[in-house]
Amino acid sequence: MKRGEYHKYIIYGLLAVLTAWILWILVVGSNKAEERETPSDYLVIASETVMNDAEWAAVANGLAAKHNAPIVTFDKAPREAIEAIREAYPRYVAIVDKPENIGRDYVIDLHHLCREIDDDIYGDFLWGIITGYDAAAAQRMVDNSTEPLVIKDAVATIMELNSAKWFDNYAWVDDHTKGLWGYKRGRDGEIITDTVAPEQVLGKFTELYEEYNPDLVVTAAHATQRNLEMPYSLGNLKPRDGKLYAEDRFTGAEWDINESGKRRVYTAVGNCLIGDVNNTRESMAIAWMNGSNVSTMIGYVVTTWHGRSGWGALKYWVTSPDRYTLAEAVYLNQQDFMHQQHEWYPELEKERYDFSSDDFWTELEMARTRLQEVLGRELDFNNPEDWDMIGFWHDRDVLAYYGDPKWNIMLQSVESERDYRVSSRREGDKYIVTVTTDEDFSLERMKGDKFKQEHVLDLPFSYFFPERLTNPRLAEGQKWDVALDENFVLVYNTDFEPNSTYEIVIDVE
Repeated sequence: MKRGEYHKYIIYGLLAVLTAWILWILVVGSNKAEERETPSDYLVIASETVMNDAEWAAVANGLAAKHNAPIVTFDKAPREAIEAIREAYPRYVAIVDKPENIGRDYVIDLHHLCREIDDDIYGDFLWGIITGYDAAAAQRMVDNSTEPLVIKDAVATIMELNSAKWFDNYAWVDDHTKGLWGYKRGRDGEIITDTVAPEQVLGKFTELYEEYNPDLVVTAAHATQRNLEMPYSLGNLKPRDGKLYAEDRFTGAEWDINESGKRRVYTAVGNCLIGDVNNTRESMAIAWMNGSNVSTMIGYVVTTWHGRSGWGALKYWVTSPDRYTLAEAVYLNQQDFMHQQHEWYPELEKERYDFSSDDFWTELEMARTRLQEVLGRELDFNNPEDWDMIGFWHDRDVLAYYGDPKWNIMLQSVESERDYRVSSRREGDKYIVTVTTDEDFSLERMKGDKFKQEHVLDLPFSYFFPERLTNPRLAEGQKWDVALDENFVLVYNTDFEPNSTYEIVIDVE
């Protein structure tokens, strides 16, 4: 063999080995890529005070691992992470922080932040705050939200849920008639009402709470960051050392609340201020989350009066009990909010309601003055639409959501009211939402069945997409009046009839 041929074969051999090695890398790398989980739709953002504390950092890291999510840190406020949020483009954002860092303006700014990721008016992600009396309490919140929760038993201080049709067992003290209370035992049980003397209402509520051991607590009486009053101010629940205790208004007696350790959900839909952690772990919100093992809580961070935010969220949830998680109901109500405000006064979509005064009426008058400037006319507090215009602005950004926003918390379905079905499919560049009504379909029920109508008028048809869409817009020829974004569609001209099928056709990329 000649020298040149010898060298040629050596080169050929080396090339063959190199080719095989490259192919091996490509195949193995491809297999390993297939083994990796798909990119997360979830983002964890945590304060530096959390990440510099080993026990708290473990909470953030554990939450991120649970959702296969990246972690982004911030110093003073979650807003500092806005560019990282834009880059990650998550559908869910959990903010892990210590209670000392969380207050009214913190929550208000989160509402604004979630609408600033792209250029439209709607919220771009569902968010929730993970916090607690200490790191162990925050970790329980994370652990408790791993498995889905179907609400079966509830206790309340309101009368709007007194049909109890969603619950196996239910009890309440009434906020419309002093001393009235009631209960239901068993899904098909009879609703029983009774009365107690006014001075016994607090004791009756704590008795019912301990006996019924609820999955869900719903309240709407007077409250602050430091107390929850029974209806008609007939006693108080208060926080102490991260737990709740009862204080009798008439005798001054105090007693601890016996807790079972069961994970719970708390919707404070009409209480003033109770959702404001107030930059301290000695607050009502933290006591509910710690001592009462509340793993998700919604509540106001300001004095409330109009009520659309809290009652609207509850209306979306209870009128579609097996369609939406609590977080989805809160989110959809908020987008309905934004659509309505855009119709009224788009100039104020980014402007914040002024909560700088210690006097509620001063704040209200400042809001009316500003709205009059924008609308070019006087606003009358006695005119219901004018009242709503002011109330919507006040209520828009002040409901806090504590807990994992991706936690599947559902009410039980009401079989007699399952009178329509919704499905969706993608066909090329079309996304089609199909609504099929049954022969006993009730349009009034779809619109909310007049639930809490004094705070929340008829609801649109709503659908939270099972996947986030890219650049959705109504297809040509569609006549629907909609609010539409990548996560949802709301349809306002829904004159649906029984035994009918309707399609909402959306162009997507």
